[in-house]
Amino acid sequence: MDDNCICHKTKERSDEEYQSLIHRLNRIEGQIRGIRGMVEKNAYCTDILTQVAAATAALNAFNKELLASHIRTCVANDIREGKEETIDELVGTLCKLMK
Repeated sequence: MDDNCICHKTKERSDEEYQSLIHRLNRIEGQIRGIRGMVEKNAYCTDILTQVAAATAALNAFNKELLASHIRTCVANDIREGKEETIDELVGTLCKLMK
């Protein structure tokens, strides 16, 4: 785990947001299990790579949804409350996502 991880913070999510995120994660988990199965069955490289690309796209979509929610809620609320350090935290998070 990264030493800069702010692990003590939590967020209350609506049932709709929670279900959407869990649904996406369940699909991604299934894709990863499928990729593992392909490797175990000696599937052709490009077929595996195609599935990895799909899983990567699904993870990116998950990140976009979570990031948008974070900006609309956590970041916006913190800025309204004068917690300017949240901007630095967001910039750091974006830098990690763009590696």
